[in-house]
Amino acid sequence: MYIPKWLLSCFLIVFLLLLSWTYSLVIQRNPLPFPDPGSRIFSTPSAEAKAAVVALLAQHGIAERFQANSDGVLRSIMWDGTIVNYPTAEVLQKVGNASSSIGIVVTDPVQSAEAAAAFLRQRGFQADVVLDVEPGLPIAFVVTNALSGTVLNFRKHIIHLPKPDSLSD
Repeated sequence: MYIPKWLLSCFLIVFLLLLSWTYSLVIQRNPLPFPDPGSRIFSTPSAEAKAAVVALLAQHGIAERFQANSDGVLRSIMWDGTIVNYPTAEVLQKVGNASSSIGIVVTDPVQSAEAAAAFLRQRGFQADVVLDVEPGLPIAFVVTNALSGTVLNFRKHIIHLPKPDSLSD
């Protein structure tokens, strides 16, 4: 049976690409933006504390993937989706001084935040939607007493967010 060299080469290249991508997934270093499971966000009291926490996480296998800093938040996004940030006092005040957040990926952040707030209010909790935390980002926050020191944030998929280097313009 004759198999053309070009076909064999193509098959080998595709196989090696799939093998390397699978390996990346296994070691939690997916180079692609899929899947986007949302994020868990933790705040630090200073830029120095953020740097120290990021370095500590790296020592334990949770390395920084990239930074997405804005005018109000210094943000390190780790390979596992965890975000360590240092927000300004103004940003913290807008989210009720919450020091952590659960990030949820949705198609329409405002509509999803409104629905979540209504859901929580229906169950007897206070819930307010905050839209202007970081004006350059399509993120809607729900500040609620159903969570202690934590807010919910609803955002679009990572491919629909601005590039990290364009946030601090």
